[in-house]
Amino acid sequence: MPVRIRLQRHGKKGKPFYWIVAADSRAKRDGRYLEKLGVYNPNTNPATVDLDVDGAVKWLQNGAQPTDTAKGLLSYKGALLKNHLAGGVKKGALTEEQAEAKFNAWLEDKAAKIQAKADGLSEADAKAKAEALAAEKAVNEARIAAAAAPVVEETEEATEETATETEATNEEE
Repeated sequence: MPVRIRLQRHGKKGKPFYWIVAADSRAKRDGRYLEKLGVYNPNTNPATVDLDVDGAVKWLQNGAQPTDTAKGLLSYKGALLKNHLAGGVKKGALTEEQAEAKFNAWLEDKAAKIQAKADGLSEADAKAKAEALAAEKAVNEARIAAAAAPVVEETEEATEETATETEATNEEE
Protein backbone atom coordinates (compact mmCIF):
# COMPACT_ATOMS: atom_id res chain seq x y z
CA MET A 1 0.00 0.00 0.00
CA PRO A 2 1.77 3.15 -1.20
CA VAL A 3 1.29 5.95 1.32
CA ARG A 4 1.38 9.64 0.43
CA ILE A 5 1.58 12.64 2.72
CA ARG A 6 -0.73 15.14 1.09
CA LEU A 7 -3.22 17.94 1.62
CA GLN A 8 -6.93 17.41 2.11
CA ARG A 9 -9.00 20.49 1.28
CA HIS A 10 -11.55 21.86 3.71
CA GLY A 11 -13.10 25.30 4.18
CA LYS A 12 -15.48 27.15 1.91
CA LYS A 13 -15.24 28.43 -1.62
CA GLY A 14 -12.48 31.03 -1.89
CA LYS A 15 -11.26 30.36 1.67
CA PRO A 16 -9.30 27.11 1.51
CA PHE A 17 -8.14 25.34 4.64
CA TYR A 18 -6.13 22.13 4.45
CA TRP A 19 -5.44 19.12 6.61
CA ILE A 20 -2.04 17.49 6.19
CA VAL A 21 -2.73 13.76 6.14
CA ALA A 22 -1.03 10.44 5.49
CA ALA A 23 -3.30 8.59 3.07
CA ASP A 24 -3.30 5.69 0.66
CA SER A 25 -2.35 7.08 -2.75
CA ARG A 26 -5.39 5.35 -4.29
CA ALA A 27 -7.83 7.16 -1.99
CA LYS A 28 -9.76 10.24 -3.16
CA ARG A 29 -8.27 13.67 -2.48
CA ASP A 30 -10.72 14.44 0.32
CA GLY A 31 -11.45 10.80 1.09
CA ARG A 32 -10.22 8.31 3.66
CA TYR A 33 -6.89 8.91 5.34
CA LEU A 34 -4.69 6.91 7.69
CA GLU A 35 -3.61 9.70 10.06
CA LYS A 36 -4.10 13.45 10.34
CA LEU A 37 -0.66 15.06 10.79
CA GLY A 38 -1.58 18.73 10.96
CA VAL A 39 -3.36 21.71 9.43
CA TYR A 40 -2.38 24.42 6.93
CA ASN A 41 -4.18 27.75 6.62
CA PRO A 42 -2.95 29.84 3.66
CA ASN A 43 -5.47 32.63 4.39
CA THR A 44 -3.31 34.21 7.09
CA ASN A 45 -0.13 36.19 6.53
CA PRO A 46 2.28 34.52 7.16
CA ALA A 47 0.49 31.23 6.48
CA THR A 48 -0.33 29.13 9.55
CA VAL A 49 1.07 25.60 9.63
CA ASP A 50 0.52 23.30 12.63
CA LEU A 51 2.25 19.97 12.15
CA ASP A 52 2.98 16.92 14.26
CA VAL A 53 6.66 16.73 13.29
CA ASP A 54 7.31 13.41 15.04
CA GLY A 55 4.30 11.78 13.34
CA ALA A 56 5.43 13.07 9.94
CA VAL A 57 8.97 11.76 10.54
CA LYS A 58 7.54 8.37 11.50
CA TRP A 59 5.61 8.18 8.22
CA LEU A 60 8.64 9.35 6.21
CA GLN A 61 10.80 6.66 7.81
CA ASN A 62 8.16 4.06 6.94
CA GLY A 63 8.35 5.06 3.27
CA ALA A 64 5.58 7.62 2.80
CA GLN A 65 6.17 9.97 -0.13
CA PRO A 66 5.06 13.61 0.27
CA THR A 67 3.46 15.52 -2.59
CA ASP A 68 5.27 18.64 -3.79
CA THR A 69 3.18 21.03 -1.67
CA ALA A 70 3.30 18.75 1.36
CA LYS A 71 7.07 18.46 0.93
CA GLY A 72 7.34 22.24 1.06
CA LEU A 73 5.27 22.37 4.25
CA LEU A 74 7.25 19.54 5.85
CA SER A 75 10.45 21.36 4.99
CA TYR A 76 9.04 24.63 6.38
CA LYS A 77 8.29 23.00 9.74
CA GLY A 78 11.54 20.99 9.85
CA ALA A 79 10.17 17.46 9.48
CA LEU A 80 12.48 16.71 6.55
CA LEU A 81 15.48 18.01 8.50
CA LYS A 82 14.55 15.90 11.51
CA ASN A 83 14.20 12.84 9.25
CA HIS A 84 17.63 13.59 7.76
CA LEU A 85 19.19 13.94 11.21
CA ALA A 86 17.52 10.68 12.32
CA GLY A 87 19.16 8.96 9.34
CA GLY A 88 22.52 10.34 10.48
CA VAL A 89 21.95 9.00 13.99
CA LYS A 90 20.99 5.61 12.59
CA LYS A 91 24.23 5.48 10.56
CA GLY A 92 26.30 6.60 13.55
CA ALA A 93 27.45 9.92 12.06
CA LEU A 94 26.18 11.84 15.08
CA THR A 95 24.58 11.18 18.43
CA GLU A 96 20.96 11.70 19.42
CA GLU A 97 21.92 14.74 21.54
CA GLN A 98 23.83 16.37 18.68
CA ALA A 99 20.92 15.82 16.31
CA GLU A 100 18.46 17.28 18.84
CA ALA A 101 20.73 20.31 19.40
CA LYS A 102 20.98 20.96 15.64
CA PHE A 103 17.23 20.63 15.23
CA ASN A 104 16.48 22.99 18.16
CA ALA A 105 18.98 25.58 16.83
CA TRP A 106 17.26 25.40 13.43
CA LEU A 107 13.82 25.82 15.06
CA GLU A 108 14.95 28.93 16.96
CA ASP A 109 16.41 30.47 13.80
CA LYS A 110 13.22 29.70 11.86
CA ALA A 111 11.02 31.18 14.61
CA ALA A 112 13.11 34.37 14.57
CA LYS A 113 12.66 34.69 10.78
CA ILE A 114 8.91 34.18 11.03
CA GLN A 115 8.63 36.73 13.85
CA ALA A 116 10.68 39.25 11.82
CA LYS A 117 8.31 38.84 8.88
CA ALA A 118 5.24 39.26 11.10
CA ASP A 119 6.76 42.38 12.69
CA GLY A 120 7.57 43.81 9.27
CA LEU A 121 4.02 43.21 8.08
CA SER A 122 2.49 44.86 11.16
CA GLU A 123 4.92 47.78 10.83
CA ALA A 124 4.01 48.24 7.16
CA ASP A 125 0.32 48.04 8.03
CA ALA A 126 0.68 50.70 10.74
CA LYS A 127 2.61 52.95 8.34
CA ALA A 128 -0.07 52.58 5.66
CA LYS A 129 -2.79 53.45 8.19
CA ALA A 130 -0.87 56.56 9.32
CA GLU A 131 -0.42 57.71 5.71
CA ALA A 132 -4.12 57.15 4.98
CA LEU A 133 -5.07 59.16 8.09
CA ALA A 134 -2.77 62.03 7.08
CA ALA A 135 -4.24 62.06 3.55
CA GLU A 136 -7.77 62.03 4.96
CA LYS A 137 -6.96 64.96 7.28
CA ALA A 138 -5.55 66.93 4.33
CA VAL A 139 -8.71 66.28 2.30
CA ASN A 140 -10.93 67.31 5.22
CA GLU A 141 -8.95 70.53 5.77
CA ALA A 142 -9.25 71.34 2.06
CA ARG A 143 -13.02 70.76 2.20
CA ILE A 144 -13.37 72.98 5.27
CA ALA A 145 -11.32 75.72 3.62
CA ALA A 146 -13.36 75.44 0.41
CA ALA A 147 -16.63 75.59 2.33
CA ALA A 148 -15.50 78.58 4.42
CA ALA A 149 -14.13 80.62 1.47
CA PRO A 150 -17.48 81.26 -0.32
CA VAL A 151 -19.15 82.20 2.96
CA VAL A 152 -16.43 84.80 3.65
CA GLU A 153 -16.68 86.16 0.10
CA GLU A 154 -20.47 86.34 0.35
CA THR A 155 -20.36 88.21 3.66
CA GLU A 156 -17.80 90.67 2.26
CA GLU A 157 -19.96 91.22 -0.84
CA ALA A 158 -23.06 91.58 1.31
CA THR A 159 -21.41 94.18 3.57
CA GLU A 160 -20.18 96.09 0.50
CA GLU A 161 -23.69 96.04 -1.02
CA THR A 162 -25.36 97.20 2.20
CA ALA A 163 -22.72 99.91 2.58
CA THR A 164 -23.38 101.21 -0.95
CA GLU A 165 -27.13 100.97 -0.40
CA THR A 166 -26.94 102.95 2.85
CA GLU A 167 -24.76 105.56 1.16
CA ALA A 168 -27.25 105.80 -1.69
CA THR A 169 -30.20 106.20 0.71
CA ASN A 170 -28.28 108.80 2.73
CA GLU A 171 -27.59 110.83 -0.41
CA GLU A 172 -31.24 110.72 -1.41
CA GLU A 173 -32.37 112.12 1.87
